[in-house]
Amino acid sequence: MSFAPFDWIDAEARRRAAAGLVRTLRPRDAEPELLDLASNDYLGLTRHPEVTAAAAAAAHRWGAGATGSRLVTGSTALHAELERELAAFCGFEAALVLSSGYAANLAALTALSGRDSLIVSDAGNHASIVDGCRLSRAETAVAPHADPDAVAKAFGAHDGRALAVTDSVFSVDGDAAPLPALAEVCRSANAALLVDDAHGLGVLGNGGRGALAAAGLAGSDGVVATLTLSKSLGSQGGAVLGPARVIDHLVNTARTFIFDTGLAPAAVGGALGALGVLRREPQRAGRARDVATALYTRLTAAGLEAVRPEAAVVSVRAPSADAAVRWAADCRTAGMAVGCFRPPSVPDGISRLRLTARADLTEEQITTAVATIAATAPRQADADVS
Repeated sequence: MSFAPFDWIDAEARRRAAAGLVRTLRPRDAEPELLDLASNDYLGLTRHPEVTAAAAAAAHRWGAGATGSRLVTGSTALHAELERELAAFCGFEAALVLSSGYAANLAALTALSGRDSLIVSDAGNHASIVDGCRLSRAETAVAPHADPDAVAKAFGAHDGRALAVTDSVFSVDGDAAPLPALAEVCRSANAALLVDDAHGLGVLGNGGRGALAAAGLAGSDGVVATLTLSKSLGSQGGAVLGPARVIDHLVNTARTFIFDTGLAPAAVGGALGALGVLRREPQRAGRARDVATALYTRLTAAGLEAVRPEAAVVSVRAPSADAAVRWAADCRTAGMAVGCFRPPSVPDGISRLRLTARADLTEEQITTAVATIAATAPRQADADVS
């Protein structure tokens, strides 16, 4: 008698193929061959010599790995230095470094909620927030995108501890959350506000200090931020920033902190090196925003449907999932890498090209990028008919 417990996977694979949703890994070479508008290296720091030198020096001094969880052997003086620097740069009392931005969101959501509490989550939030809500065991209400009134209504129907969570800049379309209005709603309801500033750090605020600093909310008692070190800071890892008592609470209760190996010293060193560059060259933040505006303006002038960027993400609509895949492939053939977002990665079901407006892109590269995207654009007739 045959035993085939994974036969169902074949049916799932056929379903994905029929819907144009197959995903594949494409390893890249160490030396970039394509014009990169796909990565999240917003400030162009991943290969900056000071950043790579700081990462190498940290590995030589502290070793290749953290050797254990942060509460055992995985905390080094380097980790503590990065936490102090992040908190000071972003305007918060304290910070806690974790192995990824994903782990940071899970840590904050599970530790700051729980049974009998309410989380109100924006419909456009990142998957790590969605998963954190699921793992929290809290009641979760999904509010319409960027709608503070809906958040207030959800709070009004709940009696007890509550928290609103939102991306600062949404990764699909690059639009920004209405943070001042959300903060006021939370203050009125005596609720906490958790903001994932993954796409705001390094791009928004004075010198790239982030969306919460730009909104005047950094360091507020009821506000907690999460962020990643893998975008503007060109490294890897994540962090939670907030009042010291919140960070102490996470150290004692957040499972993705307690039971995970600490961030590798090279990543910590690289992030510290990137912070040093950003402090010295704060104009990189404004340059990333200027590049995003230039891409948007020229793409829409070419007749393409793009979303006005509020940070460094530029979203260009495609008529279907299949068309988006072909469009991205055609761009690659033409020598340029672009992001391709399809369901289920997009909450509204609309497929897109997602472009990264990097601070180190030259005027010539911007012109080339716009020309390539326009020349390879699919026709509306390519839209799905299913």
